[in-house]
Amino acid sequence: MLKRFFHFSMDGDEASPNGSHRNGSSGHGTTQGVVARAKEDSAPLEPVSAPASKPDGAGAIGHIAPFGEIYRNASFTQPKVAYDVLKVAEMVSSPHVAGLSVEAKRCAVLMALDVAGVETEDLLQDAMARQRALNDYEEAQQNALREFEVTKNRENAEIQAELDRLSARYMARIQANVDEVARQQDAHSAWQREKQQESQCIAEAASFCTPQSSASNANSLSSVLVRCGVEAAGKRS
Repeated sequence: MLKRFFHFSMDGDEASPNGSHRNGSSGHGTTQGVVARAKEDSAPLEPVSAPASKPDGAGAIGHIAPFGEIYRNASFTQPKVAYDVLKVAEMVSSPHVAGLSVEAKRCAVLMALDVAGVETEDLLQDAMARQRALNDYEEAQQNALREFEVTKNRENAEIQAELDRLSARYMARIQANVDEVARQQDAHSAWQREKQQESQCIAEAASFCTPQSSASNANSLSSVLVRCGVEAAGKRS
């Protein structure tokens, strides 16, 4: 088992063109996701820069960089050793040690590092540097997100102010229409009252054109005309 592990730890950084390692590991899962980036993260490292924001606030956060890019853009120096901490993660995820206990895996890793001449202190420094790079990138992303949020909140406030102005203008137009309808209704009601008075006046005048018995009972023009029609029919009979 240890012989196979040593062979893996020395040669396991060779990958096929499709990204699968020679031991058959596909690089998926929590530890294996770190493993898949081990080869990518061995490139020279450059200073990191915070995500740039656009003046209009659109796309202020920018793209989320993959971990390999974060490490390459970080300001720490990669140890000049055969393995880095990501390679150790790849070793631990090897199917050759899948059945071993945690302590047995630790011993196997230490033996492999000893054979390769790698100091554990260098790996721990590499681990801390990578964690610091991740934390710095997260802080930069959070700052960019806060700026993005402030920009969008300011934009929303401007939109709301414009919406309030439009709402007030259209509400004024709506109220003007309501008031106009009310005025027309009042005018119509006033005309109806005048019409009632006019009709009453006509009925009273018409009642004087009929016999006296009809005039005394005149309430409207229609009743007067009905009464007149009844009396005229009686006279003809």
